[in-house]
Amino acid sequence: MKKEKKWIICEQDEDEVSTLCKTLGVSPVTARVLCNRGYRDPQSAKIFIDKSESFLHDPFLMKDMDAAVARIMRATEGNEKITVYGDYDADGVTSVSMLLRYFRDRGISADFYIPSREYEGYGMSRDAIDTIAASGTKLIITVDTGITAVSEVEYAKSLGVDTVITDHHQCPEILPDAVAVINPHRADCGYPYKDLAGVGVAFKLICALELARENDGKYNLDTVKDMCRSYISLAAIGTIADVMPVTGENRILAYHGLRCLNSNPGIGLQAIIEVCGLADRELTMNDIIFKIGPRINASGRMQNGKEAVEL
Repeated sequence: MKKEKKWIICEQDEDEVSTLCKTLGVSPVTARVLCNRGYRDPQSAKIFIDKSESFLHDPFLMKDMDAAVARIMRATEGNEKITVYGDYDADGVTSVSMLLRYFRDRGISADFYIPSREYEGYGMSRDAIDTIAASGTKLIITVDTGITAVSEVEYAKSLGVDTVITDHHQCPEILPDAVAVINPHRADCGYPYKDLAGVGVAFKLICALELARENDGKYNLDTVKDMCRSYISLAAIGTIADVMPVTGENRILAYHGLRCLNSNPGIGLQAIIEVCGLADRELTMNDIIFKIGPRINASGRMQNGKEAVEL
């Protein structure tokens, strides 16, 4: 016997639907869909529809961002060696690549380290810190990892190496005693959007660095738009491949990042796109989730992600 479907219709406030219709100039059907998705006030609905870079939040709203920027700028001005320490998945690889590209675009020398999945495992380790310290590094910047590295940060400190942590994973009760711990999930962080991927947090860091470099740390939309044009394709790949919610700032990063990937992906990403058989059509989120992301992840699973970063 064929089972009958039972439709459950969402109850809606007709005043809210009417307000969205009048304020945004959308049809009642669109207004109802927006309400069903939780966008019941005109401002949140407008952000959802427009996807404008102007709705990206000031990166200095993140706890410890000012301390992170100050320490990194001191390192760059003093020619201290910096090593970016990341995870071996697509989120970590794109985060490392973004910071390296930003530093090199500014004439700043920086190294990177991604642990071996097979021999070192996830996160920071004392052996890795020994290797990094022996190379002359004075500042480690973690991306997409580090939030649980309490003892490792202490060990690095004992070797004269400072650490700036950027991460997006849930925070433990005790945070590492680093120079800065940037994570929107911190209980004391008032950043308005909590669901950024690791690469989203890394993107916020380079935006803050550029705002400090160009505008004394004051928010400037033109500066943020310039950063989007240069680095947002990597932010989109990491965010989408890590299967983060496509809401709020993630929706903006994904939308504009896909546009950049389709118009000017760069040599390395273009090579991946061609291998995926996607060069002759417009890329979608599904292409990143099922084709581009897995190929970046494969590098980390087979070795340590180094080849993907270099590409």
